[in-house]
Amino acid sequence: MRLHRNLVYATIDSLNAIFNEGEYADKVVARALKLDKRWGSSDRKFVAETIYEIVRWKRLYSEIANVKEPFNRDELWRIFAVWAVLRGYPIPDWRQLEGTPERKIKGKFDELSKIRKFRESIPDWMDELGIQELNEDIWTKEIAAQNKQAQVILRVNTLKTTKEKLRAILMDIGIETEFLKDYSDALVLKERANVFLTEAFKEGLFEVQDASSQLVAPLLDVKPGMRVVDTCAGAGGKTLHLASLMQNKGQLIAMDLYESKLKQLKLRAKRNGAFNIEYRIIDSTKVIKKLHEKADRVLIDAPCSGLGVLKRNPDSKWKLKPEFIENIKKTQREVLESYSKILKPGGKLVYATCSILPSENQEQIKHFLSTDAGKNFTFVEDHKILSQNTGFDGFYMALLEKNKS
Repeated sequence: MRLHRNLVYATIDSLNAIFNEGEYADKVVARALKLDKRWGSSDRKFVAETIYEIVRWKRLYSEIANVKEPFNRDELWRIFAVWAVLRGYPIPDWRQLEGTPERKIKGKFDELSKIRKFRESIPDWMDELGIQELNEDIWTKEIAAQNKQAQVILRVNTLKTTKEKLRAILMDIGIETEFLKDYSDALVLKERANVFLTEAFKEGLFEVQDASSQLVAPLLDVKPGMRVVDTCAGAGGKTLHLASLMQNKGQLIAMDLYESKLKQLKLRAKRNGAFNIEYRIIDSTKVIKKLHEKADRVLIDAPCSGLGVLKRNPDSKWKLKPEFIENIKKTQREVLESYSKILKPGGKLVYATCSILPSENQEQIKHFLSTDAGKNFTFVEDHKILSQNTGFDGFYMALLEKNKS
């Protein structure tokens, strides 16, 4: 087990782009993996996992290294040295790693690991908010669960294949998967693999979608032939799930503020063989008004803090700001009030977020039901999913029904 200079240089360059230039970790990692065609799968795995680990533990590692943002190149090397020592790598005699104080690093790690905000590597404000909203015990367990690496979960595209057939296809190319009890369309990878390179993916036999996210579309109880509206479709993971549950029959309207996201969805839908989807950009209030009381089902996958998906997006711990959460709560109220008007009397609506904060979830539903727009709705059920209980993403989903008269 030794460090290779070209892989470490790629890692340092990537960390500089994420920490100092504000780039998103997933984009930076994707770019880094294309740097050298000679790299094998273990080289690429080292680069991707090391970048994500150092991003995840930035506060802890920078505290041990005694450096503060913005990090210059020497300071990035010091953070990297902390990672290498704690991961048990022998420190090579490179100029940048000269004088790495191994014993001091381990001692400082033991000391800081007693304090939650350092141990879990989160900003002070996030720690305070988590305690305030969830209580200390639940927050302590949840943030620890959110710092574990996310598993790779596939959602089988039932328009094209079955769970059993897909499992056999992947087994033939050396990718082992397991069924997930209580998740009807999910397969979980036994070991991480780049599934996007497989023919099965290119043929649209599956999408990568976390298990918690896979519970949202079934809660909406869609039937073939219905008119269903996904009001915040984005790149469309849940839209595609709805299309398969509708067996491509009926009308599925995918809406979003951003045309670029709907273009991505179109490409994915084509690969999936989902052809009952219509695309509408929300560029004025008219787009919503035209649909008033026209839909059998409405999904509001609301914009949120993303505090349920930190294991998947560790850099959002550093990009997220408290004022963003306050503003997004106002947006959530507005979209609930506006988009709920699309539903016919007797129809069903699901409000979902990938947040674990009650103020973005249960409290938004409670507030909506007390408004003029919400007084015609009845609360049916909700599901609060915490990562500490499932190992998957933190999620919230609530099912409401619109009264018939």
